Amino acid sequence: MKIICIGRNYVKHIEELQNEKPTEPVVFLKPDSAILLKQHPFVIPEFSEDIHHEVEILVKINKVGKYIQPKFAHNYYDEIGLGIDFTARDLQAKLKEKGLPWEKAKAFDGSAVIGDFLPKKLFSSLENVNFELKNNGATVQKGNTSCMLWKIDELIAHVSQYFTLKIGDIIFTGTPEGVARVNPNDVLEGYIENKLLLKIQVK
Repeated sequence: MKIICIGRNYVKHIEELQNEKPTEPVVFLKPDSAILLKQHPFVIPEFSEDIHHEVEILVKINKVGKYIQPKFAHNYYDEIGLGIDFTARDLQAKLKEKGLPWEKAKAFDGSAVIGDFLPKKLFSSLENVNFELKNNGATVQKGNTSCMLWKIDELIAHVSQYFTLKIGDIIFTGTPEGVARVNPNDVLEGYIENKLLLKIQVK
């Protein structure tokens, strides 16, 4: 199982971190050890003092594919879900300054929260899906898939040029604006169209 993540896929998030707008999807990976086990809290790691939440729409691959054309990409998934890409922002900034890979800041143990999934047939259009993240009951991130620079099918086509997609692989499709630091005792709740799909305690 692979966790394939897309960075800089929402313009306002690019702007809030003062990043350069990419000309193609920014892709990075997380190992399976990054998955936060169900019913477990997220424990802030000792190596960071600035862990940020990044809520994202997830896509679960349902069959093997390589060099998938965008027009056929919809055949490779039948569910979408919600997740959180926890990021050690302070460590990431240091790595970026040196031109080094981000994995230590993005792929550490517990950094990938995978919530519940919903059948895509429930949605009239996957290019108009609302989602949000609440922290202690207050909305901190709110997004809509219409704001993606690259839509789900485009991402599948792009990623499959480089990696063979396999059953069970999960694509994190990028985060909207509003990323912020988490603190001990925070409670994070993620929603798609007002349906609760994940709830995480921070310690």
